[in-house]
This record gives sequence, C-alpha cells and structure tokens, in this order.
Amino acid sequence: MAPATGLDRLAMPALVFAAAVALYLPTTRFGFVGDDFRIVHGNPAAHSLAAAVRAIDDPYWPRPSRSGLYRPLTIVSFALDWTLSGGRPAWLHLVNAVWHGLAAALAVVLLGRWLPAGAALAAGLAFAVHPVHVEPVAAIFGRGDLLVAVGLLGAVVAARGRRWLLATGCAAGAMLSKEIGVIAIGLVLLDDWLQPAEARRYPAGLYVALGVLTLGFVWIWHGIGGDATTDVAAAFFGAGTGQRLSVALTAAWRAATLLVWPSHLSTDYGPQVIPVGGGASLAAFGGLAVTAAVPLVAWWSRRRAPALAFAAVAGAASYLPTSNLLFPSGVVLAERHLFLAVLLPAVAVGYGAHWLARHRGRRGAAVLLALVCLGLAARSLARLPVWRDNKSLLLALVVDHPESFRAHWWASEVFATMGDTAAARRELAVADSLFPGYPHFDTWRAGYLLAVHDTVGVAALLERVRRVERYYPSAVRTQFLLALERQRIGEARALADSAADWFPWDTAWYRERVP
Repeated sequence: MAPATGLDRLAMPALVFAAAVALYLPTTRFGFVGDDFRIVHGNPAAHSLAAAVRAIDDPYWPRPSRSGLYRPLTIVSFALDWTLSGGRPAWLHLVNAVWHGLAAALAVVLLGRWLPAGAALAAGLAFAVHPVHVEPVAAIFGRGDLLVAVGLLGAVVAARGRRWLLATGCAAGAMLSKEIGVIAIGLVLLDDWLQPAEARRYPAGLYVALGVLTLGFVWIWHGIGGDATTDVAAAFFGAGTGQRLSVALTAAWRAATLLVWPSHLSTDYGPQVIPVGGGASLAAFGGLAVTAAVPLVAWWSRRRAPALAFAAVAGAASYLPTSNLLFPSGVVLAERHLFLAVLLPAVAVGYGAHWLARHRGRRGAAVLLALVCLGLAARSLARLPVWRDNKSLLLALVVDHPESFRAHWWASEVFATMGDTAAARRELAVADSLFPGYPHFDTWRAGYLLAVHDTVGVAALLERVRRVERYYPSAVRTQFLLALERQRIGEARALADSAADWFPWDTAWYRERVP
C-alpha cells in the first residue's frame, strides 16, 4: 500500500465521514429513548441557548438527581439543535450521525501518520461502522461521547500541525463535553512520545497550558458536578473492594469481547447481566489478563507499530475512569464508554489489510476488507431498531437478557403506567429477587406502592432504604408523602423542615405540598 498523497488526505476522511453518516441515517426516523427524556426532552436547559447559558453552573443531570457531572458544552449543543429544529428528534439524531462522522474522519487523519493510505482507510472504515458505536450514535444522550471523541482526536491532530491554540481549544471542548476529556494532555503527550527520535518535540508551553486547563476543569467539575463521585452503580452498593474488582474485571473481559466480536450487545450490563456476588470467575481472570496486556502491547509496539500503541493506550485511558478498577463509578459497563477503544480493533483491521496487500495482493486485501466492513455494518444496522423507542429498548433487553435486574424494573414501570397493578407487582418481585437491597429501586417501589395505597409495604421498603443510606433524597420525599397519606401533618412538616437543610435544592417541592 502506497503512502497518502494530497488527494488521499482529503478523499479518505471524506469517504469515511460519508460512510459513518450514511450508516446512521435510519435513526432520523427514531424518537427520544431512555435518558433522552431526562437529559434533552424534559430538561429546560436543553431547549434554548439562553436557558443553556443560564444553566452553565448547573450539573449535567437535572435535580433532584444526585448523579451530578458537568457537561455544559453538551447541553449547549442540545439547546442549539432544539432551537434550530423546534425539538424534533430527527434533527438531533442527524447531528449525532454528523459528529460520529467527524470523529471517524479524524481517526483516519490521526492514523495516517503511521499507516499507509489504504491501511488508514481500512482502519477508518472499520471504526466508522463498528457495532459498539450504535449506542452513542443512535441514542441522542450519547452526544457527549461523540463530542469528547472529536475534541480529543482534534487536539492530537492540531498539535501535530503545531496549531497550539487550536489544540488547547479542542482539549477544552472535550472536557466541557464530557469529563473523560481530561485525558487530552495524556494523548498529546503519547503522540509526542511516539514520534520518530529525530522529530521536533511539542513545546513545554503546550503542556503547561493543557495542565492548567485540566486542573481548572477538575476544580470546577468537583464544585458543580461532584455529586457524581457518590453516585455508584447498583452492583457496588455495599460491596467491598474484592467484589468490586471481581465485577470490574468481568466487565473488562466483556468489553474486550465486544470490541473483537460484537455479537452480543446489550443496553444494560448491570446485575445480573454482569454477575454480581459470585466471587472470582474465569471471565474475571480474563479481564485481569486483558488489563495486564494493554501496557505490554503498548510498550512492545511503540516502535514496531505506533498506531497500535496509540490505540491501545487511548482506548484504555478513555475506559479507565468508568472501569471501576480504581474506584466505583455510576455504571458497570456501557458500550458508549468504548467509543475510542474501537480504535484498537480498527487499527488491527488496518494492519491486517496492509499485510494482505503485501503478501496476497491488493485485490485480495480489498475483498477481505469489504467483507469485514460489510459484516460490521450489517451488525450495526441490525442493532439500530433497538434504539427506536423505549418499547423497542425494553423488549430487546427482556428477550436478550431475562436475567437483567433492570429489565424487570423497567418492565414494572411500563405496567404501572398501563395501570396493570398485578403485572407491575410481579415484575417488581422478580427484580427484587435478582438483586435485593438497592436503595434507588426500593425507593421507586415504595413510591409505586404508595400510589396504589399500600402504606404497609411502603413503610417496610423505606426502612430497608434507611438501613443502607439514611439521607436519600427520593426516599425522604416518599416518607413525606407517606406521612401526608396517613394524615400525620406534624410529621410531614418536620420532614419538610429537615429536607430544607439536607437538600436545599428541593425546598420548593416540599413547600408546594406541605399543608
């Protein structure tokens, strides 16, 4: 495969961009789904640029959620789209596809330093159509993952072009889109390290600027979105370090298999899709092997195959903060968190295409590349309808993973909305049998039982929540409503007064309801 010409440097990213966008055009017929309703549809800050600016110092997750986080640029992007489209989901889906196309095009440009033209094109096409990308592109709430990928890759490409201000701006945009953007300084440093020995190094001033920017962002993030540090996934409630690492390593193994063979995708990897409470397993040892292999592969390939070294480190660095290996996070595993990790199998496809072209001829390499990319694209297209609406999402999860605690919880919510009390109670009981004692679930279940006037069941569930976490905002709300239901006005007023101290942001809610 020949090195890239000037025309190749323009045509290849354009081709990959077009392929990435075209693959996701069917999503323009989809609606809002999952967290889209809380982050976009039901979030006033996402409905106008003025509201987004006013909410610049608000957490990403609207109150009373304690999930925190700080992603103002993502909210601004939603607000711009809402203003332009009047809130039509088709437009928001199309913009997601465009951002994905930009990320894929930047991947081609980035890899073009190390790979011949054909190999870079092969890697870019594999990156564009990989099925792991379906979740962050097909779900509007995946916008942050797309923006941060564009920002991170753009920062590296800009630094290579010695456009220091642009590189710093891209890094800032990445951080303000999603907190994983803090790895920008690491990726720029990695790219600098992988240069040939005779190349000019990036100036110290760039690293100073990126370092100051990163520290400033982390300080702001903790001040505004720091509640996220206390928001841990259901699997880690009450879990010790050993149990957390067992789950985290099992998830790491699952993540690795998704990158290599994405046949069993899921919208949920919580209990018991990823088994919880079973101790060490073969999958956990597999995850340990994968975790240990990443730095070894990066070191071995730093001179032999620098594109592979970059992909391995970038993928691991982008996954590490939510891997639960260092500390518990709010998810066990999510496919959107593997967006940059897809660089690793994509680079493998690129190197494989280059090897075949040298040893078996270009035609054979082109045929095999076409088969691989068509297979990946077909899997992605088959997966897209899962994200059409909440009904499709739930049905897919229940059918694919009946062991999912969250699937039965979501099913209970659907039956409750339909007024089918018996079915809702049945699903709640199944969910509780799969994973008992999770405060958020118990609080929701208590709220539902209160709605059907089962006050005895409510009291028992709230007591179970208090044993795990005494000051749980949603549980205190439910306790307040229970006191009103029982006509215990004095108790309700006392709870409202206490809630004003515990949760100042919730004062208005209590004030509207207290007698």
